Amino acid sequence: MDRTRLRRKPARGNHDRVVIDAIVDEALICHVGFVSPHGPIVIPTTHVRVGDTLYIHGSAVNAMLTTLATGIDACVTITLLDALVYSRTAFHHSVNYRSVVAFGRATEVTDNELKLASLAALIEKVEPGRSRECRLPNPKELKATCVIAMLLTEASAKIRTGPPVADDTPEDAALPYWAGVIPLITTRGERVPA
Repeated sequence: MDRTRLRRKPARGNHDRVVIDAIVDEALICHVGFVSPHGPIVIPTTHVRVGDTLYIHGSAVNAMLTTLATGIDACVTITLLDALVYSRTAFHHSVNYRSVVAFGRATEVTDNELKLASLAALIEKVEPGRSRECRLPNPKELKATCVIAMLLTEASAKIRTGPPVADDTPEDAALPYWAGVIPLITTRGERVPA
């Protein structure tokens, strides 16, 4: 589709669902963009993918979710930052990343079984096995929670890897500044009891 066609640096683009799904699954945060009655808004939130569907949850009175549930166009972006890329020249500094942009219209999940399953999947994404180690929502909590679903049928990935681009001139290549890649690694710390 035209909205997912990469125009700048198209060689970094990828429409393979396996690649898209891997990025969506690894990321813990997505950013949801939409136009509200007050103007454009982008909100960070947690998400989970089950099959071809992205699920997002929150309070039943959450402005983002109630707006999305009306079926308006939305854009979800997901980015994993893998490294800082330093060049000898300021112009060629960059980052290595994996990202996904998805377009679609969300629908509210009203079936309680599907709602519970998507909430359990989100807990499992945060920590495998966790949904069996906590109480899942009771009927009152389930009613107070809104879950929306958006099909990932219009999505693309964009990935940058590797070192900085080659220096523009032999003079740039001879500059005494360090150039290279600094990997960024996200890890879980030690548990802190409540």
